[in-house]
Amino acid sequence: MSVIDFRSDTVTTPTAKMRTAMAEAPVGDDVYGDDPTVNQLQDLAADLLGFEAALFTPSGTQGNLIAIMAHCQRGDEYIVGQNAHTYKFEGGGAAIVGSIQPQPIMEGENGILPLHDIESVIKPFDPHFAQTRLLSLENTHSGRILPQDYIASATALARKHGLSCHLDGARIYNAAVKQSLNVKEITQHFDSVSVCLSKGLAAPVGSVIAGTTEFINTARRWRKVVGGGMRQAGILAAAGIIALTEQVDRLADDHENARYLADELSKLDAFSVDITQVQTNMVFAHLHQGSTKELAAYLKQHDILISQSNPIRFVTHKDVDNQSVDKLIKHIKPYLLSA
Repeated sequence: MSVIDFRSDTVTTPTAKMRTAMAEAPVGDDVYGDDPTVNQLQDLAADLLGFEAALFTPSGTQGNLIAIMAHCQRGDEYIVGQNAHTYKFEGGGAAIVGSIQPQPIMEGENGILPLHDIESVIKPFDPHFAQTRLLSLENTHSGRILPQDYIASATALARKHGLSCHLDGARIYNAAVKQSLNVKEITQHFDSVSVCLSKGLAAPVGSVIAGTTEFINTARRWRKVVGGGMRQAGILAAAGIIALTEQVDRLADDHENARYLADELSKLDAFSVDITQVQTNMVFAHLHQGSTKELAAYLKQHDILISQSNPIRFVTHKDVDNQSVDKLIKHIKPYLLSA
């Protein structure tokens, strides 16, 4: 029996077409720039995202790290959300590896960094301070979408103060699909963007970062420094091409399934769900009866995997459908009766 996994959209399995493309991909040495499939992916990503150039990276964490390092020098600073992935969940890489100081500020609704708070932490040019160089935003943030008018205002404020702007767009296509936007309408406000191919887009490995040719040339050097220079990487890039060309529109199904999951969980007295916050493919549900650890262990016995945090983060993706949701609810009910 196959396992149903609600822990993350990183657990997606590649499609049959991806597997075939990977097996048949023309390859070369990408460190030399000779892998034709990697080059095709990078050209495609740059074009779709509206930038001059793009770079294939092994992971979103590495893509964000080298983007920050390409924008900043040692001793510089970047402004970021207190709960942003680049600050909280990437091992402190910018500080540890890049010697770049994060300046975290608390997010407001939908992951918004209040404009006043951004402006208040920008450092004056003074030898006592790290020099503020970069504003880093995240879209989506915990499944929630940054409003377009906010993005325009925040990036305009940053540029007014001479800052570059980077977008952690790991799930940017979820934001674009939900708003019926061309992704370029989001990325146009940024100097660089990172996009995960291995989440909802279902490729097995990899991310891309995009920016100007000069920026990508610098990022390529940092990718090599941090160990991300791969060789015959076209085998992986082939799946990324299909992810960008065939898996984007399908994200709407994930959003519908997340809303269905939220509706079904809200019918259970043991859960509270703020359905207004279910915007893309994530549902956060507080459990008020029993424990999430016990519930996770119980569901695992029935081939269903969930996170143990409270609220529980449920994530929908291509390998989860309405029938998966129905099975989840079916097995939650007897646990609640015994909790």
